[in-house]
Amino acid sequence: MRCASIVFFGLVFLGLANVRSEDTSASSGKQSPMLFELRTYTAEPGKLNDLHARFRDHTIRLFEKHGMVNLVYGVPADTPDTLVYLLAHKDRESAEKSWAAFRNDPEWQAAYKKSHENGPLVKKAEAVYFTPTDYSPVKAATKAKSKPEGEPRLYELRIYTTNEGKLANLNARFRDHTIKLFEKHGMKNDVYGVPTEEKTKDNTLVYFVIHKDKAAADKSWADFQNDPDWKAARDASEKDGKILVPGGVKRWYLTPTDYSPVK
Repeated sequence: MRCASIVFFGLVFLGLANVRSEDTSASSGKQSPMLFELRTYTAEPGKLNDLHARFRDHTIRLFEKHGMVNLVYGVPADTPDTLVYLLAHKDRESAEKSWAAFRNDPEWQAAYKKSHENGPLVKKAEAVYFTPTDYSPVKAATKAKSKPEGEPRLYELRIYTTNEGKLANLNARFRDHTIKLFEKHGMKNDVYGVPTEEKTKDNTLVYFVIHKDKAAADKSWADFQNDPDWKAARDASEKDGKILVPGGVKRWYLTPTDYSPVK
């Protein structure tokens, strides 16, 4: 997944239909705040398996030790040497404390050093924080549950960039029409989020949907795009101008790794 053009986007709760918040406020009874962090690592050539091994044997356990919640780890279908994963934090302050504690952990430092004996594993690392939209199916999560055994999943990450002042229109279209039509045509809505970054918080929507496999994804999208209700909603939402910039849709299909908490 080549993210150079979208370093600034924010992200999303990923394929966690069975995830619920178990962290509540004693005074209000409301769900705690939640911040999601999407990280994309481009591995050095030939080093992706070593990177997987480090995560499998050390990293995910140490993340949990220091208060980060592992959600999904996936590999883009068409991009070699890339790992994409999603973490959850209570808020940005918690995230920064967790990362500091993790990096200073002697066990992590030893694992990192050993994994570098034959050279570095990661060529490029990118991190993006996002908060869920009001219509996101799940707005907070502290634990992840996997799918039933034997049930395949393919995650699709989509990033939309809007024209100036049009993000509210896009959110309204998703809230009132799109997410219902996705479900109608066999796509499972996961999380919908907007960036916390100043540059993109007013023009970017990031979301994930789940498919059984690529063939199911192709059929769902074809049926959706040909649905008269979708065409009517799209046209009505754009009566005052196009919502998305030219080329404003990016997408990647992600297959969960063997160590991903949610597969």
